[in-house]
Amino acid sequence: MPEIRTLNVAISPCPNDTFIFGAWILGLVPDLEGCRSRFAWRDVDLLNQWARKNYCSLVKVSAGQALDLQDKYFILSSGAAFGLSHGPKLVARRGLKTRPGFIAVPGLQTTACSLLRAALDYDFKALPMPFDRIVDCLEQGHADAGLLIHETALIYQQYHLELLLDLGSWWGEEAGDLPLPLGCIIMRKDLGQALKDRVEEQIRCSLDTARQRQPELMPLISHLAQEMDTDVIDRHIRAYVNQYSRDMGRPGKEALQKLQQLKTSMSDPSDRSDTSDKSDKSDTSDKLRQNPLNPTHSNK
Repeated sequence: MPEIRTLNVAISPCPNDTFIFGAWILGLVPDLEGCRSRFAWRDVDLLNQWARKNYCSLVKVSAGQALDLQDKYFILSSGAAFGLSHGPKLVARRGLKTRPGFIAVPGLQTTACSLLRAALDYDFKALPMPFDRIVDCLEQGHADAGLLIHETALIYQQYHLELLLDLGSWWGEEAGDLPLPLGCIIMRKDLGQALKDRVEEQIRCSLDTARQRQPELMPLISHLAQEMDTDVIDRHIRAYVNQYSRDMGRPGKEALQKLQQLKTSMSDPSDRSDTSDKSDKSDTSDKLRQNPLNPTHSNK
């Protein structure tokens, strides 16, 4: 009798992941031949930590983290989260009059945090915490601003928060038409190229089935989602599940290369201009849409 291989698969509980993997999880598509797949879902920052410790066969991680782990992991062409017009959002309670010094972020290794460091022209103190605690952190006054991802970034107005910086728009200015790489599925290289190809096709099959049978997935998706409203869940899926989730293709790979360039420039202090000399960035107020990050801005 052939040996059955166990695949430990870890994803986030967010609607885009549970939508893509839901048909596989629920058995609406058969498991990979010769494999027994076991699923877990955790906060993305914990998934990043699990990947660094080789806990999983297959794991969803921040796109920036995927780039850092390429010596041990394949970046799969399917299952990724790319933003087309949406991205992480930096927000604050209304009335903030100075640029924020303490910013709550959904993990130091997340793509959102990397983008924020690249976008802001000054140093700030990042306070890492689970993404679903950031709004509470702001409401309790423990941080000046918060970096929102997932469903909460789509409905920040409902929490009476003010938008300081839309990193989706910022990425568009930096990268043109390239989609914004937020999260990727990675698989341990020691499992082999042949299994990688099979897993990529399995994810595509799961996604295709989800599109055909979404009502059957909704109990699972709603149970795990941070925001329970079905309209918010649907908006989240439409925002981050797109053609690049099925196959990132050349645009997706080029977007990852652009993200790598940004990460590399951030690791080189010579590429970060001193905030006291910003004469070539007079358009900062336009990029930040009239918010307190610009020290010359005042709230009326």
